[in-house]
Amino acid sequence: MFKSITNLRQVCIFLPCLVFCSRILSAQELRLAVRNAYTITRLAEKFHVQPRLLNRDFSADVFTQVLRQLDPDKVFFTAGDIKELSKFQFDIAGEIQHQQANFVTAMAATFANRVYLVDTMIDHICKNRFDFTLAESLTAREDTSYPVDSKARREKLVKLLKLETLEIITGDDRLLSLSPNERRKYADSVEPSARHKAQDAFKHTINLVLQNAGGVEKSVGDEYCKAIAVCYDPHSEYLPLTEKENFDSELGQQQMVFGFKCAEEDDGSVKIENIMPGSPAFKSGQMNKGDKIISIQWENKAPIDVSSGGLKQLYEVLDMSNHDRATFKLQKPDGTQRIVILMKQKMDYDDDANKVKSFLLKGSKTVGFISLPAFYQDWDNAVTGVNGCANDVAKEILKLKNENMEGLIIDLRYNGGGSLQEAVDLAGLFIDFGPVGMARDKDGKMYTLRDVNRGTVYDGPLMLMVNGYSASASEVFAGTLQDYHRAVIVGTPTYGKATAQVVLPMDTAVDIDKNFSEIKTDSYFKVTVSKLYRVTGNSAQAVGVQPDILLPDLLDVHAQREADNDHVLLAPAVAANKYFKPYPPINFEPLKQAGQQQMAASSYFQQLNRYLQMTKTEGDPKTISLQLSVAIEEEKLAVKNEIIPDTTVAGKVPYGIDNNVLEKEQLQLNTDLKDANDQWINFLRKDAYLQISYEMILLMIK
Repeated sequence: MFKSITNLRQVCIFLPCLVFCSRILSAQELRLAVRNAYTITRLAEKFHVQPRLLNRDFSADVFTQVLRQLDPDKVFFTAGDIKELSKFQFDIAGEIQHQQANFVTAMAATFANRVYLVDTMIDHICKNRFDFTLAESLTAREDTSYPVDSKARREKLVKLLKLETLEIITGDDRLLSLSPNERRKYADSVEPSARHKAQDAFKHTINLVLQNAGGVEKSVGDEYCKAIAVCYDPHSEYLPLTEKENFDSELGQQQMVFGFKCAEEDDGSVKIENIMPGSPAFKSGQMNKGDKIISIQWENKAPIDVSSGGLKQLYEVLDMSNHDRATFKLQKPDGTQRIVILMKQKMDYDDDANKVKSFLLKGSKTVGFISLPAFYQDWDNAVTGVNGCANDVAKEILKLKNENMEGLIIDLRYNGGGSLQEAVDLAGLFIDFGPVGMARDKDGKMYTLRDVNRGTVYDGPLMLMVNGYSASASEVFAGTLQDYHRAVIVGTPTYGKATAQVVLPMDTAVDIDKNFSEIKTDSYFKVTVSKLYRVTGNSAQAVGVQPDILLPDLLDVHAQREADNDHVLLAPAVAANKYFKPYPPINFEPLKQAGQQQMAASSYFQQLNRYLQMTKTEGDPKTISLQLSVAIEEEKLAVKNEIIPDTTVAGKVPYGIDNNVLEKEQLQLNTDLKDANDQWINFLRKDAYLQISYEMILLMIK
């Protein structure tokens, strides 16, 4: 009895200590956020190309932005919460300047309470079946506004979860071919699993918040700093350490990886597709192609179920840390389960998804095709850039020239940019010495971006394919070649980002003119330091690069561009570079006529035009039905109007698609590379945009 009382006393003493330690940790996270918020504004004042005044307008923008980031679906906060928090709306700038924590503390306390409440509410809601026979709907007002109180929040959650479940059920095409009675039976049979998936999808975001190493306070503090940064412009960002490392990897730095790639199955599960030789996964000997990943548990955290969340959820969980151990629960093809503990390590940049890929289009003329998905940089050889994308493209051009190519198409679709220097170097492959662009800093000083190398790697017919997702460095490259009359640009207007950023350590004493890469901090600030201009004096900022030949694109229906962002910077025209000397103009008329003829004869573009006309008259939906019968009819209509890639042209493609001799040798030795190459070829055979581009470049060759 005495022993039990003693243990009870120890527990009673220990539990308040846990609560006290938790409060200390929470306070530390919020103090860190306040200090980082101040540092962001100081760095922005010193280095941002167009710094903002810290006033009432700035405060209101930060207030709106942090709410948008924390509660994008408006399910956590009620209208009453917003009213209570609004007393800080115009005072945030002052709190930042005086390093006060009143707003962020109130926000964190309210958000923490609401996250736990909604988490429990979702579990209760998803215990019961959804009735899809009711004539119920989610109105636009409900969907886009904060619920008035806790009761209204629950009603909104019910509708959102029901809608998500309904979309999972109606996503199965087999449902459309069944009779009404069979549909009801089928929907009843799959409703429990669909409801479980909807529950997991909604709780995924909550789990990421609750699993954060610093708790809810760390999540709120990070979002507070991110909101402050993005209120300067859409591309200024606050980067916690892990996000900064992931950003470096996108530009070509050595990556922190486990060393496996995955593919998503129809049921939302993810399977390991291949293992990178020499990686942690490879060295473990426990992971194999075909294994399913069931859950991931970061060090000292609860396991996160990733069994049905698809690749998006998997990568979000994998990106949560670069320095902690992760425990993977795997399911082998035979159904057995295995536990594997791995830690990321740095691997040399060797990711095929970010390397250039070339083919030979062999028809009446041989045309080279190069896909460039990103402007990655060679960090280890910054001066020579031997492993940067410009040098890699040059190598591919030489391989294609050895096989007698007569024209070249470079695909920049979906290329979101990267290294500005690589864009300058790449432009230099096609022009003979001279200015490539200009940059303007916060003091108004102009700097010339210059190709310093005499001569070209390729001077024949050249075409660039772009779309609304071609951005930043892609636009510098495309705009330069367009201004020099060196290439024909085909596609849709590009994104419209013509600003340059640097990533600074969170240190107010940093000197941007000196090497600060050795300064290590727990977080970083990516700040916009200059506006970019074309050699003509115009800028692609907020307007994009306009194609010489417009090819309509399905993605343009819902594409968001730079001009659609809040706090977008404008770049009025400046004087043209006086050393800019373009080549003779290109006659586009024959190419435009050929493009129009090809589109008129293409079943893909015929369907596309019908779809574009239909979307113009649709307008914004007012309500979304939650009734199965209505949802099925809407799904039928969507399938009827769906744009399907024109697979019928596969037998009519005016060219064969082949690899260069050197790559053929590599493909014979590596079955994984061969499989990926075959997928590439199958995709390109059905690419209506590439076929039109080929027909047009034939005229350039002639």
